[in-house]
Amino acid sequence: MTAGRCPDWRSPERPWIMGILNATPDSFSDGGRFDSVDRAVDAAAAMLESGADLIDVGGESTRPGATPVSTDEELDRVIPVLEALGARFDCPLSVDTSAPVVMNQAVAAGACLINDVRALTRPGALETAAASGASICVMHMRGEPDDMAERTGYDDVVVEVIDFLAERLRALDDAGVSRSRLLVDPGFGFAKTRAQNFALLDRLGELAVLDAAVLVGMSRKRMIGEATGQPVDRRSIGSAAAAVLAAERGANVVRVHDVEATRDALAVWSAMRLDRGRDTKTAFPA
Repeated sequence: MTAGRCPDWRSPERPWIMGILNATPDSFSDGGRFDSVDRAVDAAAAMLESGADLIDVGGESTRPGATPVSTDEELDRVIPVLEALGARFDCPLSVDTSAPVVMNQAVAAGACLINDVRALTRPGALETAAASGASICVMHMRGEPDDMAERTGYDDVVVEVIDFLAERLRALDDAGVSRSRLLVDPGFGFAKTRAQNFALLDRLGELAVLDAAVLVGMSRKRMIGEATGQPVDRRSIGSAAAAVLAAERGANVVRVHDVEATRDALAVWSAMRLDRGRDTKTAFPA
């Protein structure tokens, strides 16, 4: 799918399910699992079969303490995977990157969404993304992955996240990017404490003031582990619950590892919404 065929992120009855495909050796949840193109394609096929609507491919881990990679290494990890996915599947593809060169080549390889945890703050990133024709997601984060845990001082985390994202959207407006191409991500787990993460989730609906689609990524993160007491590989149920809470508060895209659990949880939520206002009285035998 090319950039010109990007979907309307705010159109579905339920949020888009974005399957996470980390072509990295050190991501916090699935690092090293998809270390070849064939394995990555097989993983994407399984996610799509389970109900994913699009696949997000990343070549650099953003977990706390992650080792930065060179642009060449990131290209070697990401571009062959995107080309292989585009040749096999007719679904939207996203690239998780902050590097302008990677953005440019990823869109040429078929990505229709640029998903940048650094909100296009690296030199040349905003101009590259704006000129690409792709959809763009900007995320809130303070600092870098290796020091973000020390940057959690907020007076009101929700207000400050909205203010940051509003500034990035204004910069994109000035670059001539239409709001229909834009998504915002409040950055769960990035420079935020447990309490701040759950305040963001509770008040996620306030991001509607930004007039952009909302993407959320809570899947298997520490906030889920802190709430459930479960290790990373047993957080699928908690992550699906968080996805439903986000959907209820207006999320348009949920970025997840556990596609099937998320699909089923959102299906129950969607069924409830469809039945609101209907006559649900049931006659029972005397």
